[in-house]
Amino acid sequence: MATTLSGTATGFVASLRGSARREWQFLCHSPWDMALISWIPWLTMILFAAMFYSAVPRALPVAVVDDSRGPVSRELIRALDAAPALEVRAHPLDLHQAWPLVRAMRVDAVIHIPADTDDQIQRGQPATVFAFYNAALTTAGATAFRDIDAAVKNLSGRIVLEHTALQQGVDKLKPAPVSSQVTVLFNPARSFEQFLLGLLLPAVLHLMLCVAVTSACCRELRDGTAGRWLEQCGGNLPGAILGKWLIYIPVFSLYGFAAVLWVSVIRGDGIAGSLMALLTGQVLLYTAYAAIGLLLAGVIRNMGTALSGVGLYAGTSLAFCGATFPIDGASLFARIWHYLLPFTSYVKLDAAERYLAAPAAVTFTHLGALVLFILIPGAIGYHAYRRAVLDPSTWGQR
Repeated sequence: MATTLSGTATGFVASLRGSARREWQFLCHSPWDMALISWIPWLTMILFAAMFYSAVPRALPVAVVDDSRGPVSRELIRALDAAPALEVRAHPLDLHQAWPLVRAMRVDAVIHIPADTDDQIQRGQPATVFAFYNAALTTAGATAFRDIDAAVKNLSGRIVLEHTALQQGVDKLKPAPVSSQVTVLFNPARSFEQFLLGLLLPAVLHLMLCVAVTSACCRELRDGTAGRWLEQCGGNLPGAILGKWLIYIPVFSLYGFAAVLWVSVIRGDGIAGSLMALLTGQVLLYTAYAAIGLLLAGVIRNMGTALSGVGLYAGTSLAFCGATFPIDGASLFARIWHYLLPFTSYVKLDAAERYLAAPAAVTFTHLGALVLFILIPGAIGYHAYRRAVLDPSTWGQR
């Protein structure tokens, strides 16, 4: 039976409601599809929230090889153990005993205090303490190194002052000619919860939405029900498509609102910029990925392949959005991919509103980019999907 399109056979609102009702009835009879938009997102958000509840890394295990065994080395070990992010877990007798601890991932760093350290300091000569950290576990290793470096520098500064006071008198103590004051902006606690959880939750949610919308569009082609679906919607394809979106976009937007509330308000210090702009960005983000799902369904017309495309496109958003991996100086492909992702614009909007209280021009730039990600893929996807719906010979592909 030929499939026809009509803009007047039925009203747009009626087709919208009819398509939404049909999609909801399908979900009610498909437990796993319903799970994808109901308890699975909640479970995922709860698990991620529990993972990052401690906010900052604490008690990272390190090993200390103390070949000096003097008062200075013992004081350094106490300083290392008192650092917030460190815990001295092992005291190997030499480096040969320390390396197996690193390879077994029982410690994230090894500090070696050479045998002549105390003697050199007593003679007023510089001494070197060696720190080795596991860069294979970048976050843990770099955090451990930061506190190791701070502990060594603090002890070194104190020793210099004490040595000068003893040798030349207190009146000879002078401040360093040049000093630096480092101030952490916009996340002074260096909270991994604020940084990573604020990225992970929308990243997971937009991936789930894209999977759900792509499945909903491909399902009509795969099952050969596109004609009946369109007939039930009075031949109004725009209304039929938006009726499907009407189920998914509001649901995932509400999940996104809950994520913003948890990260920024309940667990954070509030939102420095515009909450309304951030929530608007959430809705635009999920609508953009719904448009991407329509595009993949219309171009590929195969459920399995289209969902693989979703995994490749939406699944790489977190890696290439520029928040976790610096894009400046990256390869040309990485920079192009970075700008082809709607999630990139949302992440910039999120930083501008949650932390920076950026000017309105910056906010509207990112919102405008999200609108373009809706209009351009949506227009291309609509025409591609329209051709697929009108061509029954392409139906039934799995």
